[in-house]
Amino acid sequence: MAHRTAVINLVALGPAQLACMPRLRGLMQQGTSMRLAPPLPAVTCTSQATMLTGAQATVHGIVGNGWHDRCTAETRFWQQSSRLVQAPRVWDELARNDPAISCANCFWWHAMYASTDVTVTPRPMYRADGRKIPDIWTQPTELRHAVQSKLGQFPLFKFWGPGADITSSRWIAQATAHVEQRFDPTLLLCYLPHLDYGLQKYGPDDPRMVHECELIDEVAADLIGKMMDRGRRVLVVNEYGIMPVTGSVAPNLALREAGALSLRVEQGREYLDAGASRAFVVPDHQIAHVYLRNQADAGRFTDRLMALDGVDRVLDDRGRRVAGLDHDRAGDLILVARQDRWFRHDWWTDPAAAPDWQRTVDIHRKPGYDPRELFLDPSITFPKLKIGGRLLAKKLGLRTLMDVIPLDDSLVKGSHGRPDPEYDPILWSSTELPNATPRVQATAVRSLIEQLVLEDVPLSAKEA
Repeated sequence: MAHRTAVINLVALGPAQLACMPRLRGLMQQGTSMRLAPPLPAVTCTSQATMLTGAQATVHGIVGNGWHDRCTAETRFWQQSSRLVQAPRVWDELARNDPAISCANCFWWHAMYASTDVTVTPRPMYRADGRKIPDIWTQPTELRHAVQSKLGQFPLFKFWGPGADITSSRWIAQATAHVEQRFDPTLLLCYLPHLDYGLQKYGPDDPRMVHECELIDEVAADLIGKMMDRGRRVLVVNEYGIMPVTGSVAPNLALREAGALSLRVEQGREYLDAGASRAFVVPDHQIAHVYLRNQADAGRFTDRLMALDGVDRVLDDRGRRVAGLDHDRAGDLILVARQDRWFRHDWWTDPAAAPDWQRTVDIHRKPGYDPRELFLDPSITFPKLKIGGRLLAKKLGLRTLMDVIPLDDSLVKGSHGRPDPEYDPILWSSTELPNATPRVQATAVRSLIEQLVLEDVPLSAKEA
């Protein structure tokens, strides 16, 4: 008999955060607690794919939150199609074991068109007039209307950007509870990102994180309690730990100085022409993919990039294989930042020459992850007035930029991407797990999920 199980992805939960979360800490006094060793890169999409497939990126192909497509010469982040994942995920294997087993996915990435029975995932509408309308994509289709009729429109601008806060995680938790009650799937997945915002903005040691931890404590403990009250086994998993940073590294600027970048100047602004460049870098938090036009340049650019202050190591072909990143999508070289640094994609030397989308929240156009999107530019005297004016212009049908994001990299106080045992996140099961080890590799999470769903392991007191 299959056991109903909920897998809660409580992003960036580590011992320091748990210390400020009394309700969750109380729940975790029973069951089994472990440390989770994330993959390289320890970023959302790679970590999720690794946990759900039980394989490394060499096999499943998700080498980061985005990558450069060598055929189209386009760099794309945050793509959503399930078909990008090149290995079976846990629900595929469970259904082969027992066709009666069902699965619902609430907000784990690469969700669209997956073989899950139920799906809820963010999917904004991009209007021709430049507006971005919050929305979701669901399977079945009619669930989209049902969920938003009950909970209100998905709070997209609280999910990412300067306004990101507890509102989005609370909405996701409520949507997950709705899906659980309506469909009662065997396996239920939920993604709660709230800790990620404050830890990147303030850093893990900032006193303001106490309040942020208290907020997600309420949301997560309520959801986990509901799941356990309804007889579900619960597994709390994680993607990475966030460590304090003091600055960034701009490898594209080094490649520009070396004459490797090709830039197009359009109306006074500089845009990267990746397909014409000898070498360029696609950053993703604390790792960065270096794409080369000619493999013979590998040694030359390795030396150049390794000399940058803040670069810890450069992975060549052998390093990629050892790291589990030997895949065509990955860069020819992979940079790993020092513990206290992160990589930014900037290639301009004059702020006025930065692309027009750089000062906006634009996760699909930027050729790299940009945590500065969590901040309003402190140099704007009246930011709310500027935002209000921009919103009014958009409502009047005028095309305008919401250019309120700073270029200052020093604002970012936390990052992730390089696995580091000092910042291992927490993994917890409500059920006692025989033969549990103190530290679990991300590739082992799939087997833990299968164990909880399929095996008669000892029940917790609450489940019993």
